[in-house]
Amino acid sequence: MEETLALGALSALSLGALAWALPKAHRRLQLSRAKHRSLAGHARMARRVAALIPGYAYGEEAFFASDGAPADVVGARREGFARLCGLYAERYPRSAASTALARETISDLQFTGSYRVPFQYSPYLRQRLKIGGFLQAAHGVRVQDLDGNEFLDLTGSYGVNVFGVDFYKECVDEGVRETRALGPVLGAYHPCVLGILERLKALSGLDEVSFHMSGTEAVMQAVRLARYHTRRTHLVRFCGAYHGWWEDVQPGPGNPAPPRETYTLKDMDERSLQVLRTRRDVACVLVNPLQALHPNANAPGDSSLVDSSRRAGFDRAAYTAWLKRLREVCSERGIVLIFDEVFLGFRLAPGGAQEYFGVRADLVTYGKTLGGGLPVGVVCGRAHLMKRFREDRPADICFARGTFNAHPYVLGAMKAFLDRLERPEIAALYDGLDERWNDHARRFNERFAAEDLPLRVANLSTVWTVTYTRPSRYNWMLQFYLRAHGLALSWVGSGRLIFSLNYDDAEVQEVLERFVAAARQMRDEGWWWYGAGLTDRAIRRGILRELFFRRA
Repeated sequence: MEETLALGALSALSLGALAWALPKAHRRLQLSRAKHRSLAGHARMARRVAALIPGYAYGEEAFFASDGAPADVVGARREGFARLCGLYAERYPRSAASTALARETISDLQFTGSYRVPFQYSPYLRQRLKIGGFLQAAHGVRVQDLDGNEFLDLTGSYGVNVFGVDFYKECVDEGVRETRALGPVLGAYHPCVLGILERLKALSGLDEVSFHMSGTEAVMQAVRLARYHTRRTHLVRFCGAYHGWWEDVQPGPGNPAPPRETYTLKDMDERSLQVLRTRRDVACVLVNPLQALHPNANAPGDSSLVDSSRRAGFDRAAYTAWLKRLREVCSERGIVLIFDEVFLGFRLAPGGAQEYFGVRADLVTYGKTLGGGLPVGVVCGRAHLMKRFREDRPADICFARGTFNAHPYVLGAMKAFLDRLERPEIAALYDGLDERWNDHARRFNERFAAEDLPLRVANLSTVWTVTYTRPSRYNWMLQFYLRAHGLALSWVGSGRLIFSLNYDDAEVQEVLERFVAAARQMRDEGWWWYGAGLTDRAIRRGILRELFFRRA
Protein backbone atom coordinates (compact mmCIF):
# COMPACT_ATOMS: atom_id res chain seq x y z
CA MET A 1 0.00 0.00 0.00
CA GLU A 2 2.77 2.41 0.96
CA GLU A 3 4.63 1.52 -2.24
CA THR A 4 1.51 2.31 -4.30
CA LEU A 5 1.08 5.65 -2.57
CA ALA A 6 4.73 6.50 -3.17
CA LEU A 7 4.45 5.63 -6.84
CA GLY A 8 1.30 7.74 -7.08
CA ALA A 9 2.99 10.69 -5.44
CA LEU A 10 5.96 10.32 -7.74
CA SER A 11 3.68 10.21 -10.77
CA ALA A 12 1.86 13.32 -9.59
CA LEU A 13 5.15 15.13 -9.13
CA SER A 14 6.29 14.03 -12.58
CA LEU A 15 3.07 15.21 -14.16
CA GLY A 16 3.33 18.50 -12.30
CA ALA A 17 6.89 18.99 -13.48
CA LEU A 18 5.85 18.11 -17.01
CA ALA A 19 2.93 20.54 -16.85
CA TRP A 20 5.31 23.26 -15.70
CA ALA A 21 8.00 22.44 -18.25
CA LEU A 22 5.87 22.08 -21.37
CA PRO A 23 4.61 25.70 -21.57
CA LYS A 24 8.12 26.94 -20.83
CA ALA A 25 9.59 24.75 -23.55
CA HIS A 26 6.87 25.89 -25.94
CA ARG A 27 7.68 29.56 -25.27
CA ARG A 28 11.36 28.85 -25.75
CA LEU A 29 10.63 27.17 -29.08
CA GLN A 30 8.50 30.14 -30.14
CA LEU A 31 11.36 32.48 -29.28
CA SER A 32 13.84 30.41 -31.27
CA ARG A 33 11.57 30.32 -34.32
CA ALA A 34 11.13 34.09 -34.15
CA LYS A 35 14.86 34.69 -34.50
CA HIS A 36 16.36 35.26 -37.92
CA ARG A 37 18.47 32.34 -39.13
CA SER A 38 21.50 34.55 -39.76
CA LEU A 39 24.13 35.36 -37.15
CA ALA A 40 22.60 38.83 -36.91
CA GLY A 41 19.56 37.14 -35.35
CA HIS A 42 21.54 35.08 -32.83
CA ALA A 43 23.61 37.34 -30.62
CA ARG A 44 25.25 34.63 -28.50
CA MET A 45 26.16 32.53 -31.51
CA ALA A 46 27.52 35.60 -33.31
CA ARG A 47 29.83 36.33 -30.37
CA ARG A 48 31.07 32.73 -30.34
CA VAL A 49 31.72 32.76 -34.07
CA ALA A 50 33.49 36.13 -33.85
CA ALA A 51 35.81 34.68 -31.21
CA LEU A 52 36.73 31.82 -33.55
CA ILE A 53 37.74 33.96 -36.55
CA PRO A 54 41.54 34.27 -36.70
CA GLY A 55 43.24 37.45 -37.75
CA TYR A 56 45.31 37.17 -40.89
CA ALA A 57 46.22 39.37 -43.82
CA TYR A 58 46.81 38.81 -47.52
CA GLY A 59 50.19 39.44 -48.95
CA GLU A 60 50.65 41.22 -52.27
CA GLU A 61 49.86 38.19 -54.43
CA ALA A 62 46.63 37.23 -52.64
CA PHE A 63 45.53 40.86 -52.39
CA PHE A 64 45.15 41.02 -56.16
CA ALA A 65 44.29 37.40 -56.92
CA SER A 66 42.09 36.14 -54.05
CA ASP A 67 39.31 35.24 -56.52
CA GLY A 68 41.53 33.15 -58.82
CA ALA A 69 41.58 35.69 -61.65
CA PRO A 70 43.95 35.02 -64.57
CA ALA A 71 47.36 36.66 -64.79
CA ASP A 72 46.36 39.41 -67.24
CA VAL A 73 43.49 40.52 -64.96
CA VAL A 74 45.75 40.45 -61.91
CA GLY A 75 48.25 42.58 -63.84
CA ALA A 76 45.55 45.11 -64.72
CA ARG A 77 44.55 45.31 -61.07
CA ARG A 78 48.12 45.91 -59.97
CA GLU A 79 48.59 48.69 -62.48
CA GLY A 80 45.23 50.26 -61.64
CA PHE A 81 45.93 50.14 -57.92
CA ALA A 82 49.35 51.73 -58.42
CA ARG A 83 47.75 54.56 -60.41
CA LEU A 84 45.11 55.03 -57.71
CA CYS A 85 47.73 55.18 -54.98
CA GLY A 86 49.72 57.70 -57.02
CA LEU A 87 46.65 59.86 -57.57
CA TYR A 88 45.82 59.86 -53.83
CA ALA A 89 49.40 60.73 -52.92
CA GLU A 90 49.47 63.61 -55.41
CA ARG A 91 45.97 64.96 -54.77
CA TYR A 92 45.47 64.50 -51.01
CA PRO A 93 48.91 64.90 -49.32
CA ARG A 94 47.98 67.34 -46.51
CA SER A 95 44.73 65.55 -45.69
CA ALA A 96 46.49 62.18 -45.54
CA ALA A 97 49.42 63.49 -43.48
CA SER A 98 47.12 65.14 -40.93
CA THR A 99 45.08 61.97 -40.65
CA ALA A 100 48.18 59.82 -40.14
CA LEU A 101 49.35 62.16 -37.37
CA ALA A 102 45.98 62.22 -35.63
CA ARG A 103 45.58 58.46 -35.94
CA GLU A 104 48.44 57.97 -33.48
CA THR A 105 46.23 59.46 -30.75
CA ILE A 106 42.58 59.18 -31.89
CA SER A 107 41.42 55.61 -31.45
CA ASP A 108 38.34 56.19 -33.62
CA LEU A 109 40.59 56.88 -36.61
CA GLN A 110 42.49 53.66 -35.94
CA PHE A 111 39.24 51.74 -35.95
CA THR A 112 37.63 53.30 -39.02
CA GLY A 113 40.88 53.10 -40.97
CA SER A 114 41.13 49.38 -40.26
CA TYR A 115 37.51 48.52 -41.02
CA ARG A 116 36.83 50.19 -44.34
CA VAL A 117 37.33 46.86 -46.12
CA PRO A 118 37.30 43.14 -45.23
CA PHE A 119 40.06 42.52 -42.71
CA GLN A 120 42.19 40.27 -44.94
CA TYR A 121 42.83 43.16 -47.36
CA SER A 122 43.08 45.96 -44.82
CA PRO A 123 46.81 45.99 -43.86
CA TYR A 124 48.11 45.95 -47.45
CA LEU A 125 45.62 48.62 -48.50
CA ARG A 126 46.37 50.89 -45.51
CA GLN A 127 50.10 50.72 -46.15
CA ARG A 128 49.74 51.98 -49.72
CA LEU A 129 46.48 53.92 -50.15
CA LYS A 130 46.46 56.89 -47.80
CA ILE A 131 42.98 58.15 -46.86
CA GLY A 132 42.27 61.61 -45.48
CA GLY A 133 39.87 62.05 -42.60
CA PHE A 134 39.95 65.85 -42.38
CA LEU A 135 37.76 68.52 -43.99
CA GLN A 136 38.13 72.29 -43.74
CA ALA A 137 35.02 73.71 -45.39
CA ALA A 138 31.52 72.86 -46.60
CA HIS A 139 28.90 74.68 -48.60
CA GLY A 140 25.83 73.66 -50.55
CA VAL A 141 26.18 69.94 -51.21
CA ARG A 142 30.00 70.01 -51.30
CA VAL A 143 32.81 69.55 -48.81
CA GLN A 144 36.46 70.55 -49.12
CA ASP A 145 39.52 68.74 -47.78
CA LEU A 146 42.78 70.26 -46.52
CA ASP A 147 44.26 70.21 -50.03
CA GLY A 148 41.42 72.27 -51.51
CA ASN A 149 39.73 69.34 -53.28
CA GLU A 150 35.95 69.54 -53.40
CA PHE A 151 33.66 66.52 -53.18
CA LEU A 152 29.94 66.08 -53.57
CA ASP A 153 28.88 65.04 -50.08
CA LEU A 154 27.17 61.65 -49.80
CA THR A 155 27.97 61.14 -46.10
CA GLY A 156 24.95 63.06 -44.82
CA SER A 157 26.99 63.57 -41.64
CA TYR A 158 25.68 60.17 -40.51
CA GLY A 159 22.10 61.40 -40.69
CA VAL A 160 22.48 64.91 -39.28
CA ASN A 161 22.45 66.66 -42.64
CA VAL A 162 18.85 66.56 -43.84
CA PHE A 163 18.51 70.07 -45.28
CA GLY A 164 22.06 71.00 -46.32
CA VAL A 165 25.08 72.19 -44.37
CA ASP A 166 24.30 75.89 -44.84
CA PHE A 167 20.93 75.36 -43.15
CA TYR A 168 22.71 74.01 -40.04
CA LYS A 169 25.34 76.74 -40.04
CA GLU A 170 22.49 79.25 -39.84
CA CYS A 171 20.82 77.28 -37.03
CA VAL A 172 23.99 77.20 -34.95
CA ASP A 173 24.78 80.87 -35.53
CA GLU A 174 21.24 81.95 -34.69
CA GLY A 175 21.10 79.69 -31.66
CA VAL A 176 24.30 81.12 -30.22
CA ARG A 177 23.11 84.68 -30.84
CA GLU A 178 19.82 84.02 -29.07
CA THR A 179 21.38 82.42 -26.00
CA ARG A 180 24.70 84.29 -25.79
CA ALA A 181 23.50 86.54 -22.97
CA LEU A 182 23.02 83.48 -20.77
CA GLY A 183 25.95 81.50 -22.16
CA PRO A 184 26.83 78.02 -20.88
CA VAL A 185 24.94 78.37 -17.60
CA LEU A 186 23.58 74.93 -16.85
CA GLY A 187 20.75 73.58 -14.72
CA ALA A 188 18.19 76.30 -15.37
CA TYR A 189 16.41 76.48 -18.74
CA HIS A 190 16.74 79.22 -21.32
CA PRO A 191 13.27 80.67 -22.11
CA CYS A 192 13.49 79.48 -25.73
CA VAL A 193 12.68 76.00 -24.40
CA LEU A 194 9.00 76.98 -24.05
CA GLY A 195 8.50 77.32 -27.80
CA ILE A 196 10.50 74.17 -28.40
CA LEU A 197 8.25 72.10 -26.14
CA GLU A 198 5.08 73.04 -27.96
CA ARG A 199 6.60 72.26 -31.35
CA LEU A 200 7.99 68.91 -30.20
CA LYS A 201 4.64 67.92 -28.75
CA ALA A 202 2.95 68.85 -32.02
CA LEU A 203 5.50 67.02 -34.18
CA SER A 204 5.59 63.87 -32.07
CA GLY A 205 1.91 63.81 -31.08
CA LEU A 206 3.05 63.02 -27.53
CA ASP A 207 2.69 64.68 -24.15
CA GLU A 208 6.06 65.26 -22.56
CA VAL A 209 9.72 65.77 -23.43
CA SER A 210 13.13 65.11 -21.87
CA PHE A 211 16.51 66.30 -23.18
CA HIS A 212 19.74 64.30 -23.38
CA MET A 213 23.17 64.68 -24.92
CA SER A 214 23.03 62.00 -27.63
CA GLY A 215 20.72 59.62 -29.43
CA THR A 216 22.22 56.69 -27.53
CA GLU A 217 21.37 58.38 -24.22
CA ALA A 218 17.83 59.07 -25.39
CA VAL A 219 17.27 55.42 -26.30
CA MET A 220 18.75 54.29 -22.97
CA GLN A 221 16.32 56.50 -21.10
CA ALA A 222 13.32 55.40 -23.17
CA VAL A 223 14.08 51.75 -22.40
CA ARG A 224 14.62 52.50 -18.70
CA LEU A 225 11.29 54.28 -18.51
CA ALA A 226 9.52 51.38 -20.21
CA ARG A 227 11.00 48.90 -17.74
CA TYR A 228 10.23 51.17 -14.80
CA HIS A 229 6.56 51.58 -15.64
CA THR A 230 5.79 48.07 -16.88
CA ARG A 231 7.84 46.34 -14.15
CA ARG A 232 9.07 43.96 -16.83
CA THR A 233 12.65 43.13 -17.71
CA HIS A 234 13.15 42.49 -21.41
CA LEU A 235 13.35 44.64 -24.49
CA VAL A 236 12.76 43.40 -28.01
CA ARG A 237 14.93 44.67 -30.83
CA PHE A 238 14.79 43.45 -34.40
CA CYS A 239 17.53 41.64 -36.26
CA GLY A 240 20.17 44.00 -37.67
CA ALA A 241 18.75 47.19 -36.17
CA TYR A 242 21.09 49.78 -34.66
CA HIS A 243 20.04 51.69 -31.54
CA GLY A 244 23.36 52.99 -30.23
CA TRP A 245 26.41 51.29 -28.77
CA TRP A 246 25.28 50.30 -25.26
CA GLU A 247 24.99 46.68 -24.15
CA ASP A 248 21.26 45.97 -24.23
CA VAL A 249 20.75 47.10 -27.82
CA GLN A 250 24.01 45.85 -29.31
CA PRO A 251 24.27 42.35 -27.89
CA GLY A 252 26.43 40.75 -30.60
CA PRO A 253 29.98 41.37 -31.88
CA GLY A 254 31.32 44.81 -31.09
CA ASN A 255 30.24 44.70 -27.47
CA PRO A 256 32.46 43.11 -24.79
CA ALA A 257 29.51 42.58 -22.44
CA PRO A 258 27.24 39.55 -22.93
CA PRO A 259 23.62 40.07 -23.97
CA ARG A 260 21.21 40.50 -21.09
CA GLU A 261 17.45 40.85 -20.96
CA THR A 262 17.25 41.40 -24.70
CA TYR A 263 15.37 39.41 -27.33
CA THR A 264 16.53 39.88 -30.91
CA LEU A 265 13.64 38.84 -33.17
CA LYS A 266 12.96 38.65 -36.88
CA ASP A 267 11.63 41.83 -38.47
CA MET A 268 8.37 41.68 -40.43
CA ASP A 269 7.52 38.17 -39.26
CA GLU A 270 4.33 36.81 -37.71
CA ARG A 271 6.30 34.56 -35.35
CA SER A 272 7.79 37.62 -33.68
CA LEU A 273 4.29 38.93 -33.01
CA GLN A 274 3.41 35.57 -31.48
CA VAL A 275 6.32 35.91 -29.04
CA LEU A 276 5.01 39.32 -28.03
CA ARG A 277 1.52 37.90 -27.57
CA THR A 278 2.62 35.10 -25.26
CA ARG A 279 5.54 36.31 -23.14
CA ARG A 280 4.98 38.26 -19.94
CA ASP A 281 8.47 39.71 -19.51
CA VAL A 282 8.60 42.10 -22.50
CA ALA A 283 8.69 45.75 -21.39
CA CYS A 284 9.20 47.40 -24.76
CA VAL A 285 9.78 46.96 -28.47
CA LEU A 286 12.40 49.10 -30.21
CA VAL A 287 11.89 49.98 -33.87
CA ASN A 288 14.45 51.73 -36.06
CA PRO A 289 12.48 52.64 -39.23
CA LEU A 290 15.70 52.60 -41.25
CA GLN A 291 15.43 48.79 -41.19
CA ALA A 292 12.63 49.08 -43.75
CA LEU A 293 15.41 49.41 -46.34
CA HIS A 294 17.21 46.21 -45.35
CA PRO A 295 15.06 44.13 -42.95
CA ASN A 296 16.92 41.62 -40.79
CA ALA A 297 20.34 42.73 -42.04
CA ASN A 298 23.03 44.71 -40.27
CA ALA A 299 24.02 48.15 -41.49
CA PRO A 300 25.59 47.43 -44.91
CA GLY A 301 29.17 48.55 -44.36
CA ASP A 302 31.85 47.63 -46.88
CA SER A 303 33.99 45.99 -44.19
CA SER A 304 31.71 42.95 -44.47
CA LEU A 305 31.39 43.09 -48.28
CA VAL A 306 33.13 39.78 -48.96
CA ASP A 307 30.90 38.82 -51.91
CA SER A 308 27.85 40.21 -53.76
CA SER A 309 25.11 38.87 -51.51
CA ARG A 310 24.16 42.25 -50.04
CA ARG A 311 20.43 42.87 -50.55
CA ALA A 312 18.23 45.89 -49.94
CA GLY A 313 14.81 47.12 -50.97
CA PHE A 314 12.00 49.20 -49.53
CA ASP A 315 8.31 48.25 -49.68
CA ARG A 316 6.41 51.04 -47.99
CA ALA A 317 3.05 49.28 -47.98
CA ALA A 318 4.47 46.08 -46.49
CA TYR A 319 6.44 47.87 -43.79
CA THR A 320 3.46 50.06 -42.90
CA ALA A 321 1.27 46.97 -42.51
CA TRP A 322 3.94 45.39 -40.28
CA LEU A 323 4.14 48.44 -38.03
CA LYS A 324 0.38 48.55 -37.68
CA ARG A 325 0.25 44.89 -36.63
CA LEU A 326 3.07 45.53 -34.20
CA ARG A 327 1.20 48.51 -32.76
CA GLU A 328 -1.92 46.40 -32.23
CA VAL A 329 -0.05 43.63 -30.41
CA CYS A 330 1.84 46.08 -28.19
CA SER A 331 -1.42 47.77 -27.25
CA GLU A 332 -3.05 44.44 -26.46
CA ARG A 333 -0.19 43.28 -24.25
CA GLY A 334 0.70 46.54 -22.51
CA ILE A 335 4.11 46.64 -24.21
CA VAL A 336 5.71 50.04 -24.79
CA LEU A 337 6.34 50.70 -28.48
CA ILE A 338 9.42 52.89 -29.00
CA PHE A 339 10.33 54.46 -32.34
CA ASP A 340 14.04 55.20 -32.53
CA GLU A 341 14.12 58.08 -35.00
CA VAL A 342 17.60 59.24 -34.09
CA PHE A 343 19.01 58.42 -37.52
CA LEU A 344 16.12 59.19 -39.85
CA GLY A 345 14.80 62.07 -37.76
CA PHE A 346 12.71 64.33 -39.99
CA ARG A 347 14.08 62.95 -43.24
CA LEU A 348 10.90 61.17 -44.35
CA ALA A 349 8.28 63.71 -43.25
CA PRO A 350 7.99 66.78 -40.98
CA GLY A 351 6.49 64.50 -38.33
CA GLY A 352 9.08 61.80 -38.85
CA ALA A 353 8.42 58.10 -39.33
CA GLN A 354 5.24 58.26 -37.25
CA GLU A 355 3.70 60.59 -39.81
CA TYR A 356 5.24 58.81 -42.79
CA PHE A 357 3.96 55.34 -41.85
CA GLY A 358 0.81 56.51 -40.06
CA VAL A 359 1.63 54.65 -36.84
CA ARG A 360 1.89 56.22 -33.38
CA ALA A 361 4.45 55.07 -30.85
CA ASP A 362 4.34 55.40 -27.05
CA LEU A 363 7.84 56.84 -26.87
CA VAL A 364 9.93 58.40 -29.65
CA THR A 365 13.63 59.22 -29.54
CA TYR A 366 15.22 61.92 -31.65
CA GLY A 367 18.78 63.19 -32.06
CA LYS A 368 21.27 64.33 -34.68
CA THR A 369 19.39 66.71 -36.97
CA LEU A 370 17.04 68.03 -34.28
CA GLY A 371 19.96 69.79 -32.59
CA GLY A 372 20.28 72.07 -35.59
CA GLY A 373 23.89 70.96 -36.01
CA LEU A 374 24.74 70.50 -32.32
CA PRO A 375 24.67 67.22 -30.35
CA VAL A 376 21.36 66.31 -28.75
CA GLY A 377 19.07 63.48 -27.77
CA VAL A 378 15.36 63.88 -27.06
CA VAL A 379 12.69 61.57 -25.70
CA CYS A 380 9.04 62.38 -26.37
CA GLY A 381 6.41 60.21 -24.74
CA ARG A 382 3.02 59.66 -23.21
CA ALA A 383 2.70 61.42 -19.85
CA HIS A 384 2.28 58.28 -17.75
CA LEU A 385 5.44 56.76 -19.26
CA MET A 386 7.62 59.84 -18.87
CA LYS A 387 7.14 60.18 -15.10
CA ARG A 388 10.32 59.30 -13.20
CA PHE A 389 8.93 58.78 -9.70
CA ARG A 390 5.96 57.36 -7.81
CA GLU A 391 3.97 59.56 -5.44
CA ASP A 392 3.04 56.59 -3.25
CA ARG A 393 6.64 55.34 -2.98
CA PRO A 394 8.98 58.34 -2.92
CA ALA A 395 12.15 56.24 -2.89
CA ASP A 396 11.12 54.37 -6.05
CA ILE A 397 12.49 56.59 -8.81
CA CYS A 398 13.85 56.29 -12.34
CA PHE A 399 16.69 58.78 -12.17
CA ALA A 400 18.13 60.33 -15.33
CA ARG A 401 20.17 63.49 -15.45
CA GLY A 402 23.07 64.91 -17.42
CA THR A 403 25.05 68.06 -16.76
CA PHE A 404 24.82 69.22 -20.35
CA ASN A 405 21.19 68.22 -20.96
CA ALA A 406 19.29 71.25 -22.31
CA HIS A 407 22.50 73.26 -22.85
CA PRO A 408 21.39 76.80 -23.84
CA TYR A 409 23.36 76.81 -27.10
CA VAL A 410 21.89 73.44 -28.07
CA LEU A 411 18.38 74.62 -27.28
CA GLY A 412 18.99 77.79 -29.27
CA ALA A 413 20.07 75.79 -32.33
CA MET A 414 17.11 73.43 -31.84
CA LYS A 415 14.70 76.36 -31.77
CA ALA A 416 16.24 77.71 -34.97
CA PHE A 417 15.86 74.27 -36.58
CA LEU A 418 12.20 74.00 -35.59
CA ASP A 419 11.52 77.56 -36.74
CA ARG A 420 12.95 76.76 -40.17
CA LEU A 421 11.05 73.49 -40.37
CA GLU A 422 7.88 75.59 -40.65
CA ARG A 423 9.14 77.80 -43.46
CA PRO A 424 7.48 77.37 -46.89
CA GLU A 425 10.76 76.63 -48.69
CA ILE A 426 11.51 73.76 -46.29
CA ALA A 427 7.95 72.44 -46.41
CA ALA A 428 8.25 72.45 -50.22
CA LEU A 429 11.15 69.97 -50.02
CA TYR A 430 8.72 67.35 -48.73
CA ASP A 431 6.29 67.75 -51.63
CA GLY A 432 6.63 64.69 -53.84
CA LEU A 433 9.72 63.64 -51.88
CA ASP A 434 9.35 59.89 -52.43
CA GLU A 435 8.50 60.20 -56.09
CA ARG A 436 11.44 62.53 -56.74
CA TRP A 437 14.05 60.37 -55.05
CA ASN A 438 12.63 57.10 -56.31
CA ASP A 439 12.92 58.56 -59.80
CA HIS A 440 16.55 59.50 -59.17
CA ALA A 441 17.28 55.93 -58.04
CA ARG A 442 15.51 54.52 -61.10
CA ARG A 443 17.66 56.66 -63.42
CA PHE A 444 20.83 55.46 -61.69
CA ASN A 445 19.79 51.84 -62.14
CA GLU A 446 18.84 52.33 -65.79
CA ARG A 447 22.20 53.94 -66.48
CA PHE A 448 24.10 51.17 -64.69
CA ALA A 449 22.27 48.57 -66.76
CA ALA A 450 22.90 50.46 -70.01
CA GLU A 451 26.61 50.70 -69.18
CA ASP A 452 26.75 47.00 -68.21
CA LEU A 453 27.99 47.89 -64.74
CA PRO A 454 27.28 45.30 -62.01
CA LEU A 455 25.64 47.87 -59.72
CA ARG A 456 22.17 48.72 -58.51
CA VAL A 457 20.89 51.08 -55.84
CA ALA A 458 18.01 50.65 -53.42
CA ASN A 459 16.63 53.61 -51.51
CA LEU A 460 14.48 54.74 -48.63
CA SER A 461 13.92 58.31 -49.76
CA THR A 462 17.37 59.95 -49.66
CA VAL A 463 19.13 57.06 -47.91
CA TRP A 464 20.62 54.71 -50.51
CA THR A 465 22.44 51.39 -50.50
CA VAL A 466 24.55 50.07 -53.37
CA THR A 467 24.10 46.39 -54.25
CA TYR A 468 26.11 44.28 -56.68
CA THR A 469 24.72 42.05 -59.41
CA ARG A 470 27.66 39.74 -60.18
CA PRO A 471 29.75 37.71 -57.73
CA SER A 472 32.96 39.47 -56.75
CA ARG A 473 35.40 39.65 -53.86
CA TYR A 474 36.40 43.22 -54.72
CA ASN A 475 33.21 45.29 -54.54
CA TRP A 476 34.69 47.19 -51.59
CA MET A 477 37.20 48.83 -53.98
CA LEU A 478 34.41 50.99 -55.41
CA GLN A 479 34.53 53.43 -52.47
CA PHE A 480 38.11 54.42 -53.37
CA TYR A 481 37.31 54.99 -57.04
CA LEU A 482 34.29 57.08 -56.04
CA ARG A 483 36.50 59.26 -53.88
CA ALA A 484 38.98 59.66 -56.72
CA HIS A 485 36.09 60.94 -58.84
CA GLY A 486 35.04 63.54 -56.28
CA LEU A 487 32.36 61.77 -54.21
CA ALA A 488 32.69 61.83 -50.42
CA LEU A 489 31.44 58.70 -48.64
CA SER A 490 31.50 57.90 -44.94
CA TRP A 491 33.88 55.22 -43.65
CA VAL A 492 31.23 52.49 -44.19
CA GLY A 493 31.65 52.98 -47.94
CA SER A 494 29.05 52.15 -50.56
CA GLY A 495 26.62 50.57 -48.11
CA ARG A 496 25.13 53.92 -47.17
CA LEU A 497 24.88 56.98 -49.39
CA ILE A 498 22.97 59.85 -47.78
CA PHE A 499 21.79 62.76 -49.89
CA SER A 500 20.68 65.97 -48.24
CA LEU A 501 17.31 67.28 -49.39
CA ASN A 502 18.88 70.41 -50.89
CA TYR A 503 20.42 68.43 -53.78
CA ASP A 504 18.90 69.76 -57.00
CA ASP A 505 18.43 67.74 -60.19
CA ALA A 506 21.64 69.00 -61.77
CA GLU A 507 23.69 68.02 -58.72
CA VAL A 508 22.13 64.56 -58.58
CA GLN A 509 22.99 64.17 -62.27
CA GLU A 510 26.56 65.19 -61.49
CA VAL A 511 26.73 62.47 -58.83
CA LEU A 512 25.46 59.97 -61.42
CA GLU A 513 28.08 60.96 -64.00
CA ARG A 514 30.90 60.71 -61.46
CA PHE A 515 29.54 57.43 -60.17
CA VAL A 516 29.46 55.92 -63.65
CA ALA A 517 32.96 57.19 -64.47
CA ALA A 518 34.33 55.66 -61.26
CA ALA A 519 32.60 52.33 -61.89
CA ARG A 520 33.83 52.22 -65.50
CA GLN A 521 37.40 52.75 -64.35
CA MET A 522 37.09 50.06 -61.71
CA ARG A 523 35.65 47.63 -64.26
CA ASP A 524 38.30 48.42 -66.86
CA GLU A 525 41.07 47.85 -64.33
CA GLY A 526 39.91 44.30 -63.71
CA TRP A 527 38.31 44.36 -60.29
CA TRP A 528 34.97 43.01 -61.51
CA TRP A 529 36.41 40.09 -63.45
CA TYR A 530 33.91 37.26 -63.52
CA GLY A 531 34.89 33.69 -64.32
CA ALA A 532 33.11 30.37 -64.51
CA GLY A 533 32.54 28.91 -61.07
CA LEU A 534 32.83 32.26 -59.29
CA THR A 535 29.61 32.34 -57.28
CA ASP A 536 28.80 33.97 -53.97
CA ARG A 537 28.55 30.53 -52.42
CA ALA A 538 31.94 29.53 -53.82
CA ILE A 539 33.47 32.75 -52.47
CA ARG A 540 32.07 32.14 -48.99
CA ARG A 541 33.24 28.51 -49.02
CA GLY A 542 36.72 29.64 -50.02
CA ILE A 543 36.84 32.08 -47.12
CA LEU A 544 35.66 29.36 -44.72
CA ARG A 545 38.50 27.13 -45.93
CA GLU A 546 40.97 29.94 -45.32
CA LEU A 547 39.62 30.43 -41.80
CA PHE A 548 39.84 26.72 -41.06
CA PHE A 549 43.45 26.37 -42.18
CA ARG A 550 44.48 29.57 -40.39
CA ARG A 551 43.15 28.16 -37.11
CA ALA A 552 44.59 24.71 -37.67
